[in-house]
Amino acid sequence: MLLPKLQRLPELDALRGLFLVWMTLTHLPTRFSDFVNQPFGFVSSAEGFVFLSALLVGRLYIRELMQNPAGVRVRLWKRSLKLYGYHMLLLVFAFVVGATWAEHAHRVAITNLLNFYLNHPATAIAGSVLLIYCPPLFDILPMYVLFLFLTPLLLSAAVRVGWKVMLAGSTLIWALAQFGLRDVVHNWIVHVTHLQIPLQETGAFNMFAWQAVWIAGLWLGATSAREALPLARVPRWGVAVSAAVCVFFVGVRHVWFGPHLTEQSMGLLLDKWQIGPLRVINIAAFMVVFYWMRKYIRAVVAREPFLTLGKASLQVFCAHLFFVFAGLALLYGEVEQLHGMVAVGLLVVTFVSLFLIAANEVRKNRAKKKQKLENSATQNDAGTQPPIAAAVSLVDPRAEPAADPVREAA
Repeated sequence: MLLPKLQRLPELDALRGLFLVWMTLTHLPTRFSDFVNQPFGFVSSAEGFVFLSALLVGRLYIRELMQNPAGVRVRLWKRSLKLYGYHMLLLVFAFVVGATWAEHAHRVAITNLLNFYLNHPATAIAGSVLLIYCPPLFDILPMYVLFLFLTPLLLSAAVRVGWKVMLAGSTLIWALAQFGLRDVVHNWIVHVTHLQIPLQETGAFNMFAWQAVWIAGLWLGATSAREALPLARVPRWGVAVSAAVCVFFVGVRHVWFGPHLTEQSMGLLLDKWQIGPLRVINIAAFMVVFYWMRKYIRAVVAREPFLTLGKASLQVFCAHLFFVFAGLALLYGEVEQLHGMVAVGLLVVTFVSLFLIAANEVRKNRAKKKQKLENSATQNDAGTQPPIAAAVSLVDPRAEPAADPVREAA
C-alpha cells in the first residue's frame, strides 16, 4: 500500500505538552490540583496523554511497517526498553532516597505511597522489576512500556485482519475488564510467580480497560496517515449531540443537577481507573467536540512552551514524577497540600526545570539529525570523489541513512 507523504503536525506536539502541564499541575501537592482535576467533565490528562501518544505512534510507524516490519519492531522495542530503564531509575530513587527520607523525617505522604515496599522490600523489588508492583504515581509508566512493547504486534495484526476486528477485540477485552478480568489475571500471576502482592499494589490503572484507549489512538493515528480522520465524517447534528453530552457530564462533575446525579451516585460507571461505560461516552463526545474546535485550539496551544515540552514528552513525564515526589517530601504531618511561597516555589522550579530538560532533549535530537544528514551528504558525494576514496566511502560499515525528522519526534 502506498501512503501519501506524512506532514508534520506541530499542534500534536503542543497538545502533548499541554497534557503534560495539566498532569503535572494535577499531581503536584498544591491547591492548583483542585482546579485542574477533571474540570471538563470525566476526562483527565492521563487519557489525553495515553491516547495522543498512541495516535502519534500509529501515525508515524504504520508507514514503515508496510515496508520494514522488523525495523519497526526493533525501534519500538528499543524505545520501550529505554522507558523501562527510566522507570527502574525512578523506583531506585523512590526506594533508596524517598523511603529513607520518609522514615527518618516521618513524612506520612511518602510513607503511604511506599507502604508495601517498606513492609515487604524483597517482594516489592522483585515485583517492580517484573512490572507487577507499581506504587501510586509510578503506575502509568509500566502500562505505557507494555503498550509500546506490544504495539508492533498490534499494528501488524491490524494490517492483516483490519481495524474493525482489532477494535472489536479491544472492546471485548474492555467489557471483560468491567467484570473482573484483572482480578482473574492477577490471581494467576501471583500463583505463577509466588509474589504475594495485593491487587491494589499493582497500580490504579486497569490495563485491560486502558488498552482500549491505546488501541483507539493507534487506529486513528494509522488511519490519519492515509486519509482523513473518521472524526471528520461526524455530521453536524452529531457534533451538537456530543456538545450536549459534554455539557451534561460537566454538570455532573460539578454537581449542577443535585445529589442524585453526581460522580458518587454513578460510581463505577464513571470510574477513571477501569474506564467505566459512561466515561467512555464522555471521552468519545469530548473527542468529537475537540476535533470540531481544532482550529481554535491550535491557535491557543501551538506555541511555546507546549511545543518544546511535547517534543520531549517522555523525558518530561519521567522528570515530572521526580518533582511530584519532591513536593510530597515537603509535606509534614497530616498536611495534604503545600501553601504560600513554598507552593509557588515548587511550581516555578518544577516548570522551569521541565522546560530546560525538554529544550536540552530537543537540542540533542536536532544535533543528531544534523550529524546524520551530514553523513548522508558525505555518502552522496562519494560519486564525485576519486575512485579509491569513493570505494572506501561506499563500503564504510559505519554509514547510516538519514533520520526521518518526523519519526524523531514520536
